[in-house]
Amino acid sequence: MNHDSILRRPHITEKSSLGAERTGGHSYTFEVAPSANKAVVAKAVIAAYKVTPVRVNMITIPAKQTFARGKRGTRSGYKKAVVFLKK
Repeated sequence: MNHDSILRRPHITEKSSLGAERTGGHSYTFEVAPSANKAVVAKAVIAAYKVTPVRVNMITIPAKQTFARGKRGTRSGYKKAVVFLKK
């Protein structure tokens, strides 16, 4: 697998921005492939951005049932990784 298939896209939300601010701007959040683990994400970050992560935290967001305008649906789940870099 190449790093493009592991790191799907940056996950930019208010919560991830506050987390990056709390760490002094040294943490970045990515949506990753469901099969990715910490070691694979770290290698993908090295290949894509030429920086070495200090640590990687993984979070799995489960799929959830939704109900809006009289229709039932499902909001898909995903996996995200928080990558911490050196100061």
